[in-house]
Amino acid sequence: MEHKDQEQPYLEPVATAGDVPAKEKKSETWEWIKALVIAGILVIVIRWFLFSPFIVDGDSMRPNFSTGERLIVNKILYDIRSPKRGEVIVFHAPEGKDYIKRVIGLPGETVKVTGDKVFINGQEIDQSFIQAAIEQANKEGHAYNTLSDFPETKIPDGEVFAMGDNRPNSKDSRSKSVGFVPFNKIVGRAEVIFWPVSKISFIHV
Repeated sequence: MEHKDQEQPYLEPVATAGDVPAKEKKSETWEWIKALVIAGILVIVIRWFLFSPFIVDGDSMRPNFSTGERLIVNKILYDIRSPKRGEVIVFHAPEGKDYIKRVIGLPGETVKVTGDKVFINGQEIDQSFIQAAIEQANKEGHAYNTLSDFPETKIPDGEVFAMGDNRPNSKDSRSKSVGFVPFNKIVGRAEVIFWPVSKISFIHV
């Protein structure tokens, strides 16, 4: 009896889900590289031209801001419009540091500080952002602001008068070493507290 070798059927190779052609792998890698480059460029643009992080250092803005808090500063807002009263700004101080203070007086206005009262063009302004601190100090039998009064002075064009919320402990426009803040020295407006997590919030005027 003759035995013939049975022919083995030809099996087509079957591609599995993991079998990716070299061309596709290369294309996918290139797409990832492009995405990372674009993301890097966006980070640089946002970081240097639009927004910037800032760390609060010191107690001059207490009780509203504390040392170690991290803020996001809007760097382009004042390219569009001028600062407004009550806004919290970061600016380059003459001594080479960046300060965080609150805008109190605007260009062309007259400003005077007498104890806890601030007068703009002869009218006392509302200071709701430190009203609780003022009331607490008054209950204790003293003024909140224990620094020297600031005589009525006109604010030059293109500059603002800025003060720290911690009125008895703030080197600001009341000091000759700081003085009025020129627009071109303002880094931007503080927009958001993003650290610590428990204090994440938008900064309101």
